[in-house]
Amino acid sequence: MSHSHDHDDADDDALRGKAPVPDHVQEAIRTLIRWAGDDPEREGLLDTPKRVARAWKEYCQGYGENPASHLARQFEEVGGYNELVLLKDIPFQSHCEHHMAPIIGKAAIAYLPRNKVVGISKLARVLTGFAQRLQIQERLTSEVAQCIWENLKPHGVAVVIEAQHGCMTGRGVRTPGVGMVTSRLMGTFLEDNRSRKEVLSLMGY
Repeated sequence: MSHSHDHDDADDDALRGKAPVPDHVQEAIRTLIRWAGDDPEREGLLDTPKRVARAWKEYCQGYGENPASHLARQFEEVGGYNELVLLKDIPFQSHCEHHMAPIIGKAAIAYLPRNKVVGISKLARVLTGFAQRLQIQERLTSEVAQCIWENLKPHGVAVVIEAQHGCMTGRGVRTPGVGMVTSRLMGTFLEDNRSRKEVLSLMGY
C-alpha cells in the first residue's frame, strides 16, 4: 500500500474524529495476515489492520488508567454498617498474555468494611481496569484484591474469578466449557475459617 494512500487514510481518520493508526502498527498486522496465509491487499482485508489496531487499543485501555482511582471517593459508613459488601456475577473480558486469546468470565468481589465504603459499581470498575490489560487469571485475581485491600483498608477482602480461556477452547487440546476458578482471600477471610466459609458460600463456591 502506497504512502500517499496511508496519508489519505490519516486525513479520513481526522475527518471522522479518530486518532490515526501508525503505519508501522498496520504493517505489523498485515505481516501477520500474510503469515497466516491470506492476502492483506484483497478487498475484504484492506481496512482490517486499522480495525484490529483500534480494537486492541480498546481491549488494552486499562494500561491508561489507575484502577485505584475508582476507590478514591469513599464514604463514612452510614449507621455503623459493618456487614459484608458483596458484588457477584460481574462479567469481564480480558486477554491472556501468553497467546493474546480472550479470557471471558465473571467475578465475585467482597469486602468487610472497617470504616469506609465505596459505591458498589466502583468494584466492577476496578476489575475492568485490571482486566483490560494482557493478563493471567491468577494475577488479575490478586491485583483486584490487593487494590481494594490497600485503598479501603477493610477487615477482609475476597475475590473469586471464574473464566474460560480462548487458548484452551480454540487451540491446542480443545476443552470448551471448562472453566478455571481462582481466588484471593485477605484479612479476616484468610485468617478466620468461619468467615471464609461464609463469604465463599454467599459467592456460590
